[in-house]
Amino acid sequence: MDIQVTNIPACDDSGPDVAGPEVDEGMQHCLQLLVDAGLRPTRQRLALGQLLFLRGHRHVTAESLYEEAMAANAYLSLATVYNTLNQFTEAGLLRRIAADGIKSFFDTDTSVHPHFYLEGEDVLVDVADGLAFTRVPEALPGHEIARLDVIVHLRRKSVA
Repeated sequence: MDIQVTNIPACDDSGPDVAGPEVDEGMQHCLQLLVDAGLRPTRQRLALGQLLFLRGHRHVTAESLYEEAMAANAYLSLATVYNTLNQFTEAGLLRRIAADGIKSFFDTDTSVHPHFYLEGEDVLVDVADGLAFTRVPEALPGHEIARLDVIVHLRRKSVA
């Protein structure tokens, strides 16, 4: 999948929003997502939005998305990918999950749902339906629960 992106420096967010008269259905969907989230649809955001939001539900890291962008001929810097993922998260389009305290995953499904983290494999997977909470703790006085993250860490069994 080639993504048409002009080579714009990572810090330049001043260029035209979309180039060319051809805007396909996928591009239109990404464009609408960005506009609805209050983000300007720059070329970089549209390129990364197509990779993120047109391939079904997924978990990505900045590094894995950068590699996908390079493979799709969307020449962006890693810094641009990080900045865009953070902007998408702040706008509510993604959910950040810090599975191991070091690396962050970005989830295109922003609903509350638990995850398995496969230690040693650096993989985050949704837990299948069936996990239920019978009781959620009360928030501290003067606070409210902003979100609930449940990450079950798994490792391969040792073969005896």
